[in-house]
Amino acid sequence: MKPTRILLFAGGNLGNWANREIHENDWLVGVDRGALYLVRNGFVPKLSIGDFDSVSTQEMDEIERHSVQVSSCDPVMKDLTDTEMALSWAIEQKPQEIVLLGVLGSRFDHMLANVHLLHKCLQTGIDCRILDETNEIRLIDRRCKVEQDHFDHVSLLPFTPEVTGITLEGFLYPLEDATLRVGDTLGISNLLTEQTGTITIRTGQLLVIKSKD
Repeated sequence: MKPTRILLFAGGNLGNWANREIHENDWLVGVDRGALYLVRNGFVPKLSIGDFDSVSTQEMDEIERHSVQVSSCDPVMKDLTDTEMALSWAIEQKPQEIVLLGVLGSRFDHMLANVHLLHKCLQTGIDCRILDETNEIRLIDRRCKVEQDHFDHVSLLPFTPEVTGITLEGFLYPLEDATLRVGDTLGISNLLTEQTGTITIRTGQLLVIKSKD
């Protein structure tokens, strides 16, 4: 049976906010040290995957005892990051949605690479978002709706060199058939004025970032 949602837990910023995101019937995937986080919080990963270079032998034993399946690889002789390996597996399961948690942390190169992974999901048509305590990041190439919630701000950044036909409804600062190019900051820190806002674009790919201070 195909899962409705797959949640990937990597080894970055995690906490009780992440545990509250878990719903019944979600498939949980632990990515490297994210697997240890899951098992130590009483969850059973459907898959624990990575090179596990950030866990000790004892911690690895703990992960193996409490995971349905473990997939490990050499930490040097590999071409993909642990998170990309996990995401590729999740895409193969064909869920309706994939949520990436713990993929934001202190390493900017890894954070930026993980944001770029949203492109991989966009190509498959699977809804995908990055989530942490203060940010939610999506990548869109068509019309989408944005709900008002505990995130205060909505920012728009072009992922492709140019995004055209941007029209906003339900926002404090509206746009009508606008164009954003890489380097433009016009889309930063908008606010919703209605419960649901609508973003429409004609061409390109746009990062939609909900955030709070």
